[in-house]
Amino acid sequence: MGNTADQNLLDSRSPGEFTRTDPWRVLRIQSEFVEGFGALADIGPAVSVFGSARTRPDSAYYATGVEVGRLLAESGLAVITGGGPGSMEAANRGAVEGGGLSIGLGIELPFEQGMNQWVDLGVNFRYFFARKTMFVKYAQGFIVLPGGFGTMDELFEAMVLVQTKKVTSFPIVLIGREFWNPLLRWIEDTLVKDGLVSPGDTGIVTVVDTAAEAVERITAAMGRTEAGSDITGSGTTGSGTMGR
Repeated sequence: MGNTADQNLLDSRSPGEFTRTDPWRVLRIQSEFVEGFGALADIGPAVSVFGSARTRPDSAYYATGVEVGRLLAESGLAVITGGGPGSMEAANRGAVEGGGLSIGLGIELPFEQGMNQWVDLGVNFRYFFARKTMFVKYAQGFIVLPGGFGTMDELFEAMVLVQTKKVTSFPIVLIGREFWNPLLRWIEDTLVKDGLVSPGDTGIVTVVDTAAEAVERITAAMGRTEAGSDITGSGTTGSGTMGR
């Protein structure tokens, strides 16, 4: 595969090149936002699920992803993922098995395959920033499975949006205390201790161990009183504490 659109945009080094190419890229970027807004405007309440593309189908993380997708669907929520393999595929699969809407927001990459087979509604993006907007704009919360750089990128961006109050009433639930607690302890022992983040910021995320707990925290924070009921919007982010 050749250069991606993101690479062409960000890796340009020739002086003055932007005057010949970047103004035209604005139209392409605009078209991605228009396509995303149009495709997702009527999906109803949804939750974005993140996790590694490298998760193996025979792993415990994959099984948890399937259960997360199924429980969200059974709660009347659409499931949004990055549309790829691994944990993303697992959550999409669970959504389909649970009778819900399975959404994939794909990204142009030189080293990963396209949309997984469990996606009902798929939108492909060239630019990460357009895709990231859709993950937040059309979701009422995030569930995050163990993952690598991409997962961390999505997680910390969401945390910043909550911290800076760009989004409100937006629960972020991490699954797997054994995986996440070392990172969260570092945040508390280093960032909070050094005054780089406020102590209250540690309540931005909730950590659980099971899919059932994750979906319960999400739906409770969204103000849902029972599966499939209307959202009242009265939830509060961070119903638990980091490392709890």
